[in-house]
Amino acid sequence: MINKEPNDLVEPSDSEVETEIEIVNPEEEGAPEQLRLYVGHGIRERRVDKYLQGRFGQFSRTMIQKIIKEEAVKVNGQVIKPSFSLKHNDVIDLVLPPLPAKEIAGEDIPLDIIYEDEEIIVINKQADLIVHPARGNTHGTLVNGLVYHCSNLPKGSGELRPGIVHRLDRNTTGVMVCAKTETAHWRISHQFEARTTKKEYMAIVHGTPELTSDVINKPLGVHPKIREKYAIRPEMGKEAVTFYTVVEAFKGFSLLKVTPKTGRTHQIRVHLSHIKHPIIADDMYGGKLVYLWQLKNEDAKAEDPIISRCALHAFSLEIKHPATNKPIRFEAPLAPDMQKTIELLREYRALKKPAIR
Repeated sequence: MINKEPNDLVEPSDSEVETEIEIVNPEEEGAPEQLRLYVGHGIRERRVDKYLQGRFGQFSRTMIQKIIKEEAVKVNGQVIKPSFSLKHNDVIDLVLPPLPAKEIAGEDIPLDIIYEDEEIIVINKQADLIVHPARGNTHGTLVNGLVYHCSNLPKGSGELRPGIVHRLDRNTTGVMVCAKTETAHWRISHQFEARTTKKEYMAIVHGTPELTSDVINKPLGVHPKIREKYAIRPEMGKEAVTFYTVVEAFKGFSLLKVTPKTGRTHQIRVHLSHIKHPIIADDMYGGKLVYLWQLKNEDAKAEDPIISRCALHAFSLEIKHPATNKPIRFEAPLAPDMQKTIELLREYRALKKPAIR
């Protein structure tokens, strides 16, 4: 989706009144917010670093050059150098941190920190935690906790998302990396955008897929009738690819390892629902609550479900460290509710013979 909001970004100079600026809001989960500029007739400065510094005066030319060298600026889809010469009708795609509009209040929210250094902080996100403030949810988010824990977080993804380079759904638990410096933010954001990160999820689903391992390659887009949902959209959806492997099968349920190649919003949830194996407790995409009396094959009784949220966990994440450029891998142990669910499945729904074909 492209929203034309030039006045929210920068007021064009008299010499460039024909230049258009667009905010490009990618649906891809984990991708940073992007801007798109269309170079107009009135261009005076053709060198791209000087041109951008003139368009975005809040940034120094040195900062603009650094962003270009980090390959966060492309002209007509191509990576360029700071000395690149622009011409009329060129299209510039770039990622720039907006000016801070408001301060985020730090809150003493417990963070399960897996790793931390001067550049990054990696956490094991708990369930029922929204990543960043948004309309209607301005407090109690992961960002509020990060601001309390860290000072001067980079605002490369917006003033309401300092340090955030990728997201997990509210009820998805597991490993998340956040940036503590501007350089770390751009470098890690670029890795997510270029799909060079490696992510593994664990999901508990209804039923057992026919194939032990397979790939789901179905384009995704916004649901045609329900705005907050996503759906398989062959006619207009964006590429979405998910690999899965059956780790353990039970009577009526399975534990899957899921490796997304792309990172569309709700991708894993929609894809697993599409193959008729929705994640348990994911009521948005067909998953049902599971009760202990069901696992025991007993009569229904009033009791809490064994897990009350979508049973999806970001198990591991591999990136290149923004300072050393060396691969570094992080793992987050399963959340207690998912671990308990697996233990109950092993106790009451174990298979005497392997069901995986």
